[in-house]
Amino acid sequence: MMPEEMQGLMWLLLLLGPLFLAQRSLHREVQAIFLLITRRMDFSIVLFALVFFPGVLLHETSHYLMARILGVRTGRFSLLPRPLPNGRLQLGYVETRASDWVRETLIGAAPLLTGGVVVAYAGVQRLGLTSAWDALSSGTPGALQLALRAMLDRPDFWLWFYLTLAVSSTMLPSASDRRAWLPLGLTIMALVGASLLAGAGPWLEQHAAPLLGDLFLSVAVVFVISAAIHLLLALPLWISTR
Repeated sequence: MMPEEMQGLMWLLLLLGPLFLAQRSLHREVQAIFLLITRRMDFSIVLFALVFFPGVLLHETSHYLMARILGVRTGRFSLLPRPLPNGRLQLGYVETRASDWVRETLIGAAPLLTGGVVVAYAGVQRLGLTSAWDALSSGTPGALQLALRAMLDRPDFWLWFYLTLAVSSTMLPSASDRRAWLPLGLTIMALVGASLLAGAGPWLEQHAAPLLGDLFLSVAVVFVISAAIHLLLALPLWISTR
């Protein structure tokens, strides 16, 4: 049986792929619909950027503030969309000076941290998604329908639903945000390995493992909320464009 501390990491790894695919699918369908409506690529790009603007604003502001907190100089800051040579769309960017692996990792991970807090708060406190999950898990006939009806009756439900969608769609770090993750990860693995060889295994298991388990589980909950919202919208949009 898998240790309890590792269950959060397991769910995190299992959900990362589906969330990424659901995001890509939803973004592709939204862009396709805007292109069908406007018949112009530039207009469709502007509309797409407007839909996800709250998430882009939080994403780039998180980079900027984390860099300033850590004493890393920043350059240009943009929230305007622009097509990239590889065919992808860049919704915004913040230029930062090169620094050490730790600070670059924290700057790159800042949107995931802030976005995760917003998604968790909105999903649990404002949308009440946990009640729907409890109703689904109970297996009681009609319980899920009642829970969904109660969710829709919550004040400002659609506003928080939209904000959750916009933030969760843009919170994952980009390739440039992750550029320092590999060397830092290898360094941490080497330090953990050296600690185990030195006999610190019991101490790590008692003190570090529970904290990491809770952290991974919290991120997994955020990914569950994000994936559920994306799949809920991606499927009907995919059907409507076929």
